[in-house]
Amino acid sequence: MTQSSGFDFHGMTQADLLNLPTVIDIETAGRALGIGRTNAYALARRGAFPCKVIRAGRAYRVPTAALLDVLEVATPEPENAAAA
Repeated sequence: MTQSSGFDFHGMTQADLLNLPTVIDIETAGRALGIGRTNAYALARRGAFPCKVIRAGRAYRVPTAALLDVLEVATPEPENAAAA
């Protein structure tokens, strides 16, 4: 099945997730969760998105840390954390 919109319905790899910026848009968070764009916005409007969503004016933003928690993706320890 070909996706004409270019949207990847196969989600994201762990490497993709770990390379995300601190805050992402609702579409990217939905993609990581395997949720389509329309459903992601509908869930956010109802307050039922699977992780924390920040409303900034008309935009929805998702903290990457909240997304990673829901997906149970462990973030690597900083290299200098072992020395502390």
